[in-house]
Amino acid sequence: MSEANIPATCPAHAPADHPKFPDAKVGILLANLGTPDDTDYWSMRRYLGEFLSDTRVIDLSPWLWQPILQLIILTKRPFASGAAYRSIWNEEANESPLLTITKQQTTAMQDAMKERYGDQVMVDYCMRYGNPSTKSKLRKLIEAGCTKILFVPLYPHYAGATSATANDQFFRALMKEKWQPVSRTIEPYFENPLYIDALAQSVERAYENTEKRPELLVCSYHGVPKRYLLEGDPYHCHCQKTTRLLKERLGWDDTEIVTTFQSKFGPAEWLQPYTVKEVARLASEENKKNIAVIAPAFSADCIETLEEINEEIKESFEEAGGEHFTYIPCLNDDEAHIKALSDVIETNLQGWLE
Repeated sequence: MSEANIPATCPAHAPADHPKFPDAKVGILLANLGTPDDTDYWSMRRYLGEFLSDTRVIDLSPWLWQPILQLIILTKRPFASGAAYRSIWNEEANESPLLTITKQQTTAMQDAMKERYGDQVMVDYCMRYGNPSTKSKLRKLIEAGCTKILFVPLYPHYAGATSATANDQFFRALMKEKWQPVSRTIEPYFENPLYIDALAQSVERAYENTEKRPELLVCSYHGVPKRYLLEGDPYHCHCQKTTRLLKERLGWDDTEIVTTFQSKFGPAEWLQPYTVKEVARLASEENKKNIAVIAPAFSADCIETLEEINEEIKESFEEAGGEHFTYIPCLNDDEAHIKALSDVIETNLQGWLE
């Protein structure tokens, strides 16, 4: 809706010449990790520079980290990352799959919220890194008359490097506003029954479509340094519980499902087992020739799933003797996923909308 089409009225009991304000609404702002604007060197450098400068992601002293980042990592890595993004890029829309899917999720959520609340709500999306920025989308919601805003990081599991940094950026944007809207953030939904059911349904569909049932389901979560766990970050526990609840919902034994962690970066020890090494070990040492991999921590397919899992991790499995590798896509805009997210959002809107 353009600003010219936003209904506006004077406050009650105000004089006739009082400035008009948009009718009050509730805003729902979905937030995902982010995406480069393009796959060229400078687009990748800007995106990686913002991402890797976040102290929630790399919590080393800037005096130590920034020279390494600016002079070494950002000199070479944009080339490799650009090539990886080009292998999965949505050429038709000229955007990353994460952006395409987040748009689809937003459209589906707009429909769901309109059916539930009518014109009382507005739904939009933003990115923690890159565009569209959290600040720009918050401003848009405020200008449209949203006096209350629910901020929804699209991460089922809490981690300092995901949920917390998204919330940080939202709070920083709020600090710039003269008249701050009443605001809330959601709690993690890693154990929400509808979310677990949506995961289970995706597994069941994938298994039904395979010629031979996989011997093992690998639940691959994005990794974080082990030190974060020891410092109190609950992410590892949240991931383990999701795997357990998924196993129970599927009615499986412990031997049919395993938890691993991917995307290790740097020399420090991260949460283990590492997915890329574990799938190779499963093939070579345990003779598992037919596995499936799912990524429950990602709400939308992205570089870590489409390129890392479906290419790098798959290759590691096959080079170690694995024969059949099934990647189960993220929940994306699947109807069961939107239903689960709607449930989370409606719970957090209580007291604002009925």
